[in-house]
Amino acid sequence: MPSATTTLRAGLPDRYLTPDDIADLFGVPLETVYQWRKKRTGPPGFRVGKHLRYDPAAVKAWTAERMSADLAA
Repeated sequence: MPSATTTLRAGLPDRYLTPDDIADLFGVPLETVYQWRKKRTGPPGFRVGKHLRYDPAAVKAWTAERMSADLAA
């Protein structure tokens, strides 16, 4: 099974991403993903019951926004 990183580079995956997928994708600890959510600085996520999920399109848009902000700085 391909990782979240290879899937996003190849195109959008056909499922919502988990916090573990986000941590793997950006190479950060899982706790960082939860801190991003708490501080509202990371990709937008949503809850399905008690489970946190991320829309791949929203993650890709957030990444593009961060990259363009970095280039403008």
